[in-house]
Amino acid sequence: MYRTHNLGELNITNVGEKVELSGWVQKIRNLGGMVFIDLRDEFGITQIVINDEKLQEEVKSIYTESCIHIVGKVVERASKNSKISTGEIEVVADSIEVLGKCKNVLPFEINTDQEVREDLRLEYRFLDLRNQKLHNNILLRSKILKTLRDKMDELNFTEIQTPILANSSPEGARDFLVPSRLHPGEFYALPQAPQQFKQLLMVSGFNKYYQIAPCFRDEDPRADRAPGEFYQLDFEMSFATQEDVFKVIEEVVPYTFKKFTNWKVDEGPFIRIPYRESMEKYGTDKPDLRNPLIIQDVTEVFKNSDFKAFENKTIKAIVVSNGAEQGRKFFDKMTDFAINELGAKGLAWTKFEQDGSVAGGIAKFITDDIKESLISNYNVKLGDSIFFIADEFSTAQKIAGDVRIELGNRLDLLEKDVYRFCFIVDFPMYELSDEGTIDFSHNPFSMPQGGLEVLENKDPLDILAYQYDLVCNGYEMASGAVRNHNPEIMVKAFEIAGYSEEDVKNRFGALYNAFQYGTPPHAGAAPGVDRMVMLIANSQNIREIIAFPKNKKARDLLMRAPSVVTEQQLKDVHIKIEE
Repeated sequence: MYRTHNLGELNITNVGEKVELSGWVQKIRNLGGMVFIDLRDEFGITQIVINDEKLQEEVKSIYTESCIHIVGKVVERASKNSKISTGEIEVVADSIEVLGKCKNVLPFEINTDQEVREDLRLEYRFLDLRNQKLHNNILLRSKILKTLRDKMDELNFTEIQTPILANSSPEGARDFLVPSRLHPGEFYALPQAPQQFKQLLMVSGFNKYYQIAPCFRDEDPRADRAPGEFYQLDFEMSFATQEDVFKVIEEVVPYTFKKFTNWKVDEGPFIRIPYRESMEKYGTDKPDLRNPLIIQDVTEVFKNSDFKAFENKTIKAIVVSNGAEQGRKFFDKMTDFAINELGAKGLAWTKFEQDGSVAGGIAKFITDDIKESLISNYNVKLGDSIFFIADEFSTAQKIAGDVRIELGNRLDLLEKDVYRFCFIVDFPMYELSDEGTIDFSHNPFSMPQGGLEVLENKDPLDILAYQYDLVCNGYEMASGAVRNHNPEIMVKAFEIAGYSEEDVKNRFGALYNAFQYGTPPHAGAAPGVDRMVMLIANSQNIREIIAFPKNKKARDLLMRAPSVVTEQQLKDVHIKIEE
């Protein structure tokens, strides 16, 4: 037997008992005549007392992070420690056995606030995961996954696993390709999402499907997105509308958040914000609703202005309540941020002082007429400041969105300890690519609002889709759509994006064929599990809630992946690397 108790459960009621404990040595303190060991496992810390001189000699050869087993007696501590669950007791050791010796100098301290280079932590991830905060994040993730499964089961969804080796499909990112040994020159693709399979399950007569699905995308990493692979709560429903999907999300997501946080959590129904409104008011389709600032278009106000920097530009304004109290240094720093970090040509600003005067920045270009218009039509009050971004429409919109975020953070305007949810709806079906061609802006399998009629008669860039995102505190948490289940509409939708009917048959043959055999209307979504855990754990880095993540360059430093393979392995899959 290695242990009778874990290291977080002994208390005053156990005094007098003989126990066996096992764990890792977190700290050794030699007080001269008495040695103390803080012994740690997943459940907590128990203080071990070494009185015996022979045992004290043995301890001299034991290093921190060694794994040991002790037998001893529980006694009441003279000096209690309220910071740990076992703080009322300690265990006087009768014997010590080293189960796993720490033979090397630690590359970094495990449980300290000391900053450690992330790549070093990832290289020694098995040590990094011993850190209490990180370890607890992984345990939290496990509990969240169980809660999600329990809730989906409660809502009568059926868990079904879909293939990992699939066909290549346009999901907005590059595929990871897997060469076939049995079929020379052909490749599987790791699924970016189980999109086609879950739609086929609806055609197959399953009412509600879900899985905690692994997804693979060959894209650049970000702080809020794991490179290469991630997990999502993928679900689909037959005979479902957009609102039916929203009701499931509004049931599952707040329930899960409230179970694991003390923060205030929005309950359904969540706010619905059309995509274009979101871009106009917040400069992004992922608005952080904790931030009270909004963006306003003031182009018309400055139409006849003498300010040359505004001439023939779209002008966006952000009004900061009581912002006039900020000093010149604040405005200069914001201007530097906009120019150096955002690539803006500049950041104009002015202040409406309490005495009615206009001061600072571009004050000399604020005529009485402009002043009156801003006060009357744009909710500007005395004591406020205004920031202006002037540029081509889309650029001005994006920069204004980033300035809004920065102002919210620098002025500490964000609502505290709360999760604010909203649905972004009515996404455009299509967008212009960098080459000027029409392309899908979101999920290519979405139903256009208006069906076949709008595809045949409307400007593609004006067509809206039944596509939607769930957003929480500035992060996209889920994406979904009402699916296109009509083969005629499907062919026309892809035709507008430059695909022929033959292309559709070749690339999406299973869906195209299945849709000929009685397809129910269906819809679904896929909340991101990694991002959900990150938000609940209040972590700023998604790698902190994944057991074995890749680094910023998409490398697994622990397992040394990706790696070079042998010539024979390449030969087996009919691949030759050209130098």
